Amino acid sequence: MSQQFKIPQGLPIQPIQPKQTPRTRPVPGQDGSFAKILDTKLRQSTVKFSAHANKRLEARNIQLTDKQLQTLEDAVEKARSKGGRETLILLDNVALVVSVANRTVITAMDGDNLKDNVFTHIDSAVIT
Repeated sequence: MSQQFKIPQGLPIQPIQPKQTPRTRPVPGQDGSFAKILDTKLRQSTVKFSAHANKRLEARNIQLTDKQLQTLEDAVEKARSKGGRETLILLDNVALVVSVANRTVITAMDGDNLKDNVFTHIDSAVIT
């Protein structure tokens, strides 16, 4: 059994045209490469504190000044530029373990709790 299909004459089949989206003009003086934009956005994001880190800061009565927070931001950026993923940052009399990719402080401890402590699961350290 064979079936025959008839194509109607006089009805040309047209391909579907993609929608035209308006093109945005690049802003003068800005490099539009993806890597540059991503790098800029990563540097602009601020360091966050996990719930665990917040509990540790509160329990150990650790309060970071604006200057210390800026130093922490710089240290995280330095670790990121060197390829650090989980970094121990020694900031004055405070030790912070930071997930560099997430820009998140995982835990914190003060000088009294630093003695006889072992830090695991870190791949880099920044001493400020």
